[in-house]
Amino acid sequence: MTETVERGLKKLGVTVSKPILALIAVIFGVLVIAFPDLLQWIVGLYFIIQGVLLFTDYMESRAS
Repeated sequence: MTETVERGLKKLGVTVSKPILALIAVIFGVLVIAFPDLLQWIVGLYFIIQGVLLFTDYMESRAS
């Protein structure tokens, strides 16, 4: 899954190292434990970002 996120971010012109992604995942995990109501927002944002990345990947592969 990390590779998919990295590929999507590179297409957008953003490069993030694996340790940074791991740190973000840990922070989100702690936030979910501390604030359970925040889970729906984090999951919702994840699905939106993942959907946009997959859709742009599909459109680029279809255009070529």
